[in-house]
Amino acid sequence: MKSFHQIIFQKTQKNFEIIDITESIRNAVQVSGIQTGIVSVSSLHTTTAVFINEFESRLLQDIETFFKKLAPPGQNYLHDDIQLRDCPADEPENAHSHLMAMMFGNSESVALNESKLILGQYQSIMLVELDGPRSRSVSVQIMGQ
Repeated sequence: MKSFHQIIFQKTQKNFEIIDITESIRNAVQVSGIQTGIVSVSSLHTTTAVFINEFESRLLQDIETFFKKLAPPGQNYLHDDIQLRDCPADEPENAHSHLMAMMFGNSESVALNESKLILGQYQSIMLVELDGPRSRSVSVQIMGQ
């Protein structure tokens, strides 16, 4: 069995942003030379997430609205009591971002066959920024033959 690892770097533009990273994952597969196996995609941050769904603009708006209702910014979160935590003074109040990231999840695994990701017709692999804009990293681990 072969193994290949790559980090994908992504600069985000907004506080909440959903980015289709499917093509970047496909590029990593091509570079790996692995034809059959598993592709594991993981966020390397606690305020971003990785998920699979349809990359359609109105659905993306619905996703943002849904998650902001579940964990709205500006609530009385303990994590946001910056003066009570051992952290830099410029630490953002981002407890809501951590909570949303937990609900989304930080990784996905996708089957690989004949050097192709096995995704449904409308499925895309997405990175969601929950506390941006920032520079972000996504780990891509490909294992197989």
